[in-house]
Amino acid sequence: MSVKIEVNGEVVVAYLSGDIDHHTAKPMREEIDKAVESNMPTLLVLDFKDVSFMDSSGIGLVMGRYRILNPKGAELAVTNPSPQIYKVMHLAGLERLAKIEKGGMKNEAVK
Repeated sequence: MSVKIEVNGEVVVAYLSGDIDHHTAKPMREEIDKAVESNMPTLLVLDFKDVSFMDSSGIGLVMGRYRILNPKGAELAVTNPSPQIYKVMHLAGLERLAKIEKGGMKNEAVK
């Protein structure tokens, strides 16, 4: 489990890797939330490119970040989920909360 945070102006990108389950989700949430609190982004991007497994804890991670960002008028995007992770997100209805980009976001939004 790992989270790498990059701040690009008003965009915070969290690059997630490894498994997201009940053992790893809490430290990931805490690190992402700390970056959101200190940078007040207008967009938070959760990059799932290097996530190999996700259970319902990953759904909770995405939903919780939405609950933090929404009252502040900030947006949430998910990029690069594997086909299996995308299917879980789609079935959970996360597309109502976050823009989910299977192929990644345009560079100008992230860079």
